[in-house]
Amino acid sequence: MKKYKIILSILLSIVVLYQTAPLIAKQLVEAYLLENEKDIAVQEPGTHNGGGITTGSHFFAKAKDLKLVFKKRVLKPGSAIGYHLQKEDEIYYVVDGEGEMQMNGSSFKVKAGDAVLTRPGSSHGLKVIGNKDLTIIINYEKR
Repeated sequence: MKKYKIILSILLSIVVLYQTAPLIAKQLVEAYLLENEKDIAVQEPGTHNGGGITTGSHFFAKAKDLKLVFKKRVLKPGSAIGYHLQKEDEIYYVVDGEGEMQMNGSSFKVKAGDAVLTRPGSSHGLKVIGNKDLTIIINYEKR
């Protein structure tokens, strides 16, 4: 009897494994996504009515159930992200160039290597300083 229970257990394990293998394989296939900005970049006006010309790359925009937004934005000279009210934590990381950040009525310069955390309830905008592109990474939680 014990021998039959072992055999039955093994057979049941094989059946369960056979039934779940496609699901496990699908999860492994979707374990990561790889995107290149050249495939997703679009030319857009400055967001939040900022004006000018920018190039936006919204990485993983079509990823199912992703709770984060991860964007790269290149602001051309004369362009800006318009002053707006922030509804969630948002991080701006300056990759290249220089800009002027307006935050709650004050202004300060930002440059490559700077990171700015904007909190819910704050208002901010960002404009390019000079004749060089301002490249930033923007990250926030999707609502």
